[in-house]
Amino acid sequence: MSKNKLLSSALLAAVLGASALSAQAADKGFYAGAGVGQSFVDEQAYDDEDTAFSVFGGYQFNRYFGLEAGYADFGKIEPQGAGRALEADSAYLTAVGTLPITEKFSAYAKAGFHAWNLDDAIPGLTGTNDDSGTDPTYGVGVQYRLTDQVALRGEYSRFEIEDLDQDLAQVQVRFDF
Repeated sequence: MSKNKLLSSALLAAVLGASALSAQAADKGFYAGAGVGQSFVDEQAYDDEDTAFSVFGGYQFNRYFGLEAGYADFGKIEPQGAGRALEADSAYLTAVGTLPITEKFSAYAKAGFHAWNLDDAIPGLTGTNDDSGTDPTYGVGVQYRLTDQVALRGEYSRFEIEDLDQDLAQVQVRFDF
């Protein structure tokens, strides 16, 4: 009888171990996606919003950590009074920390740097005539896994552009490979 229990326990451990390895393998790999939402600025002479979009890709090292690179087009931000509209875009690289809440639902935070590009320098900033540069970016989001390969994300990010904060709220779709 104890021999059967030992054999049953060993078989159960092997099945559970294989299933855990399979689940762990699903948490690793490349992914890509796209998003659409609103970009907005509420600083200095600017208080406007526009439609924005992004594309991104990354590698999930495990269920808790990944690296992500992407491109975001912020659209056009109009000044409150007279002045030039700003059109901006950004290429970014972030580290992404994920906190699984349930099997399908998780929250994440990301931080890194972005290389931004403006069509013109930001008017009214003293001591700068830059129309491109590198600054920090960070954000938070939630993700709901629709299938093993497709997830829906909601994300709020901030892209610092010199003394201006460009915010981006999006709905994204992520495809895992």
